[in-house]
Amino acid sequence: MEVRIISELQINEQIRDREVRVVSADGAQLGIMSSRDAYKLAQEKELDLVKIAPNAKPPVVKIIDYGKYRYEQSRREKEARKKQKTVELKEVRLSPNIDTNDLNTKVNAARKFLAKGDKVKVSLRFRGREMAHVQNSKHILTEFAESVADLAVVEKAPKMEGRSMTMVLGRKR
Repeated sequence: MEVRIISELQINEQIRDREVRVVSADGAQLGIMSSRDAYKLAQEKELDLVKIAPNAKPPVVKIIDYGKYRYEQSRREKEARKKQKTVELKEVRLSPNIDTNDLNTKVNAARKFLAKGDKVKVSLRFRGREMAHVQNSKHILTEFAESVADLAVVEKAPKMEGRSMTMVLGRKR
């Protein structure tokens, strides 16, 4: 669907095309005529002439109440925005010497985020001497992924980024 910004629509005298295809307020085709004649027709009905399809050959104009049309357009856009779900990226931080109970607590937090439909970034932060044992700590992230496997799928595999190893989990489809 093409997203159209309301202010870009041409109305009444702004329409300068030689010929336009005219559609009445009830949707009936009135045929092709000059834009001046179409504007006169709209004035007789005390309505506005609005160009709704500028790229068509010839351009399509509709005889409607412009204020009402703009109102309905904004309502439609508002409804579309309301129905959109924004997926947030939540982060769960772990350390290499985490205990099983602490890990389970973090897993439960991640489960809540995934249940809401958010993505979860699991980061394993290394500090000081822990950097020497990076390879020995990768199993923590794999265990984490296995414990939420029923609810999530690994979108981005564990990877070192500076002093932390990160992995992104997304909800299973």
